[in-house]
Amino acid sequence: MTHAELTHVPACAAPRRKIGLLRSLSLRLAARRQRRALAELDAERLADIGLSRDAALKEASRSFWDAPESWTS
Repeated sequence: MTHAELTHVPACAAPRRKIGLLRSLSLRLAARRQRRALAELDAERLADIGLSRDAALKEASRSFWDAPESWTS
């Protein structure tokens, strides 16, 4: 009797990477939505969360792909 080794990649391995990419994209889109909402807040609401108008606009101007590292790893 011979010994056969499992040499193929399980079917579930490919979808895991795809899910990771979709999750990363989803998180980046969420960051973009949140930044847009932040840019629309008035001075009173910004004061409530402890941000100046300049800080809010600086955050809102960050690019789509510039998501926090903790979100994407």
